Amino acid sequence: MEEQNENAGAKEQGNKPQDNKELDTKVYIKIGVGLVLVILGAWAILGWWHDLMTLVKGSVGLFFILAGAVTIAIAKE
Repeated sequence: MEEQNENAGAKEQGNKPQDNKELDTKVYIKIGVGLVLVILGAWAILGWWHDLMTLVKGSVGLFFILAGAVTIAIAKE
């Protein structure tokens, strides 16, 4: 009877050894997927560097317009 109570407590807390192994496996899979995505992102930036710089240069004017509008809005308060 006492063993059943102890097992019930362990199940409620999720402390079974199998749960920990499954958790570790899931964590390693998530880390692996994250690393693959980081590598693909770095490869994409390097591959399309010229296009990225064109996009950034095109966005600078819009950024200044937005910053100016925010500054004027703050000054009016």
